[in-house]
Amino acid sequence: MSQPRLFLGIETVGTGTHPASWRRTDSGAEDLFTAGYWTAVIASAEQLGFDAVFLPDSFGIQSGGAAVTRGRLDAVAIAARTAPLTSRIGLIPQVPVTHTEPFHASKAVTALDFASLGRAGWEVTVSTTEVEAKAFGRKAVQDPKSLWHEADEAIEVVTRLWDSWEDGAEIRDVPTGRFIDRDRLHYIDFAGDNFSVKGPSITPRSPQGQPVITVRADTPESTEVAVRRADIIRISAPDLAAAAAHRVALRAAIAAEGRDPDTVQILLDLPVHLADSADAALAEVRELDHWAADHPPLGFHHVGTAAALDDLLAEITRADAVDGVVLRPLALHASLAELTTHRSAVAPSTTTVTLRERLGLPRPLSRYATTGAAR
Repeated sequence: MSQPRLFLGIETVGTGTHPASWRRTDSGAEDLFTAGYWTAVIASAEQLGFDAVFLPDSFGIQSGGAAVTRGRLDAVAIAARTAPLTSRIGLIPQVPVTHTEPFHASKAVTALDFASLGRAGWEVTVSTTEVEAKAFGRKAVQDPKSLWHEADEAIEVVTRLWDSWEDGAEIRDVPTGRFIDRDRLHYIDFAGDNFSVKGPSITPRSPQGQPVITVRADTPESTEVAVRRADIIRISAPDLAAAAAHRVALRAAIAAEGRDPDTVQILLDLPVHLADSADAALAEVRELDHWAADHPPLGFHHVGTAAALDDLLAEITRADAVDGVVLRPLALHASLAELTTHRSAVAPSTTTVTLRERLGLPRPLSRYATTGAAR
């Protein structure tokens, strides 16, 4: 029996996840704050057959001073700019919720789902630093438990708002002058510890109904939210055996929440650096580390050729350790160039489907519809 194909994502962190990646002559750093940089990167990822691109974001400036690139464009704006120029790749921006009203997060991701014709996702993140808190001036830094309790409530509000318009609420009946069927719009009436939202949304229900939710399970607090809320859970691990054990534990926790583990994809973050030989790749990483010696440990990673990456992905597939992989290139343009030269590392997908369909997830009904519930 053939093994199922891994879900393959790529995370595009500026010029790369390594803080010194901008110093490479091929980094494209001079164009980092232009639309053309990002549309070219994401179009390349789509041509290579990636299922989704993950777009990091934060309200905080990168640490490291003059030795690193600092500042970033808004992740949702990047995804929206790229949406009409792509047709298959999923677009999953991070949207922090600690200082963002869930009503605005809901509207932004819904609009992206319309712009991409059903390829939008949302990676839920929290703001942990004093710098971010001071930028808004609304509240002090919160502890992890409070941050992720607030995030849990934010996800509940957002998903209720996504459901507040039933399918078919837009009737556009010209003879009677009725644009919407008011009976298919619903107050969500949410009151929690952090938010009180009446609704409904001001944006109609999007192509996916519920855009895909991603949460990283990298702390006990985020893991608790991930197993209860996420469609995609991202993990890191020191090796493949640890990743497989982590997946087993997460699937058990998902089942304990009353959810079907087969409806949640668990993706392993894989730092990579690719070159035309293993020796060249190692030398280039040593050069990056020389420029920025305080780079954190990579954990389970691949430094070598695209052909060897192909072999590693096949090994991960055979081991059934995780449901997919998110490549995190240390130097983004270098790895994309090697993948383009050696396309076997990523199996191209030409099928145009929604992100939910690519994940094997059904399009849910609105929870407020009389014919069924969404979650």
